[in-house]
Amino acid sequence: MNILLTGCSSGIGYFCAHELAKNGYQVYATCKEEKDVQRLQTEGLKAYKLDLRDSKSIAEALAWVVMQTDGKIDVLFNNGAYGQPGAVEDLKRSVLTEQFETNVFGTQELTNLVLPFMRKNGFGRVIYNSSVLGFVAMKYRGAYNASKFALEGLCDTMRLELQGSGVAVVLIEPGPIRSDFRKNALAKFKEHIDVEASAHKEIYKKTLQRLQGEGDAPFTLNPEAVYQVLIEAIESKKPHARYRVTIPTKLFSFLKRVLPTCMMDMILGRVD
Repeated sequence: MNILLTGCSSGIGYFCAHELAKNGYQVYATCKEEKDVQRLQTEGLKAYKLDLRDSKSIAEALAWVVMQTDGKIDVLFNNGAYGQPGAVEDLKRSVLTEQFETNVFGTQELTNLVLPFMRKNGFGRVIYNSSVLGFVAMKYRGAYNASKFALEGLCDTMRLELQGSGVAVVLIEPGPIRSDFRKNALAKFKEHIDVEASAHKEIYKKTLQRLQGEGDAPFTLNPEAVYQVLIEAIESKKPHARYRVTIPTKLFSFLKRVLPTCMMDMILGRVD
């Protein structure tokens, strides 16, 4: 089985690419930076550069996979993404655009290019790595919240549109997972948010402490937790529409179903 993954330089993508290869799958791992591609190659993986912000890069990477697999792409794991912290009122249009270029537009462009191959083969799994923030919003994460909400909307629509095609569309919704996500978010915060000019200046000091902190968030799991549901989504004859990973994701999913919005706002408002 041939599996194409995005966002394999670290964290979930890195772990899953290696584990899938160990378990006999033909893995085609992609990363945004060439140095990471070379590192993966030295570790024994088939790897190629893919920048989700760049249509040419997406097309070139897919052409490489098609050549390697003769067009038989069984699974696409859309994992590549990053988080842009900051209050919504401090997010310039260009910052929101940049967040969506990677998390939504590039991801969906790649998916749309892969789908004809899956349709032709009569089988496929399109698996999106979403987030607990794909169905509940938390403050100071507006850009990331919005990108994952959008991704889930596209995914839910595609699941309906692809009925009978042999292609299953699946969402994985992790909560906190050990990765470089926090480090990358800190870099984006420093790059795009003017702390001194913001009405949220004092709160941002806590944001910086959180992003720079060494400890894990409560209930954080290793990437293996995502890998376990990824394998189920790949191998199951009838995969679930959603796989929720970590206690916070499962808890908030339940609370959103049973609580009124005002109570959910009160709970989520206490989350830093």
